[in-house]
Amino acid sequence: MPIPADWPTTEAQALAEQERLRPLVQAHDDPDRDPAGPGTLIAGVDVAYDDDHDLVAAAAVLLDRDTLDVVEQATVVGRIAFPYVPGLLAFRELPAVLDALAALTRTPDTVVCDGYGLAHPRRLGLASHLGVLTGLRTLGVAKTPFTFDHHQPDAPRGSWTPLTDPATGEEVGRAVRTRAGVKPVFVSVGHRTGLDTAVRTTLHLARHYRLPETTRHADSLCRRALADAQHARTNAN
Repeated sequence: MPIPADWPTTEAQALAEQERLRPLVQAHDDPDRDPAGPGTLIAGVDVAYDDDHDLVAAAAVLLDRDTLDVVEQATVVGRIAFPYVPGLLAFRELPAVLDALAALTRTPDTVVCDGYGLAHPRRLGLASHLGVLTGLRTLGVAKTPFTFDHHQPDAPRGSWTPLTDPATGEEVGRAVRTRAGVKPVFVSVGHRTGLDTAVRTTLHLARHYRLPETTRHADSLCRRALADAQHARTNAN
């Protein structure tokens, strides 16, 4: 999995690319283009790292929206594309994620990212960045609120509160209770998805656990792929 030749290599280049792409994000549903809503094939993507050996493994898992059964899955392993810089994590992850999605034989109707979309200092987290690059409908479901403010939602499943930018008061996502009494997840729009739709999709995918099934499957798969790559590397040495 080679890193694209034109991929940003410096923080300044990455920031400039975020500024270029940010106006292209569609933070709303498009019923004329997507009359079926989130669709029937929902993908989850995730990555795992071995920084000591400059390795990243990415997984894309395609689920049937109704049954939540795995329809197809793919993994890729390659070199880390960008150093760790808060707010620029998409530049580390996206080359691998794009290759994993490309390895699927079917195109997902929606992609759920383990991370942020508009809930990002420059409103271009991984989910939004991925959506703009691919044209796919995307949303982000994160485990932590990053730098944004929220109040705890009520205890019942389905409760939510706004996730807001403390500098502007803007709602950038929602803290959503996917299981009664369990800490919330943080849902934000990626691309071609409204916030209400993103929350409904997340709750539909998180029927039994805190995290959506898309994320659970992709997380497990990329960790296995990384472990296999590490094992192969050890045996080769």
